[in-house]
Amino acid sequence: MHHPRPRFFRVTSALFVTDSDAWRANPQWEEEIFGPQSMVVMCKDVDDMLAISETLTGSLTATLHTQEADYPAAKQLLARLEEMAGRVIFNGWPTGVEVSYAMVHGGPYPASTSAASSSVGASAIERWLRPVAYQALPDALLPEALRSGNPLSVPQNFDALG
Repeated sequence: MHHPRPRFFRVTSALFVTDSDAWRANPQWEEEIFGPQSMVVMCKDVDDMLAISETLTGSLTATLHTQEADYPAAKQLLARLEEMAGRVIFNGWPTGVEVSYAMVHGGPYPASTSAASSSVGASAIERWLRPVAYQALPDALLPEALRSGNPLSVPQNFDALG
């Protein structure tokens, strides 16, 4: 049976910018939003930035936009970001998420590498996997993805039973 590709919903991306005083006055702004949104908090100085970082809760990603002259301050901030995010991005933007070995969905809540709850990264495979073994079925009765002609070009691995 052929299944059509799903239609993906699109959302508008957004970049929000605020200052550290407004950030502190609006703790609800830290609530996670799934989708292409980012929040930039403009801090007064490095000490203000480090103070803000101490109040951040767990997040899937954290991004550093910096240049080499900023590395000493970035190194101080990085120590905090490593504790609160599952993925730290340098001078870039978070990618979309997928089920792959290159994707990590780790870090403190709401992130998780637990196969029971993750739908991102290679550990997510275990969440949705329900293995079934087919023994001695004729090709015509096998699911299309498992037939000897491999019409769907699915990577396959066969064990011979003796």
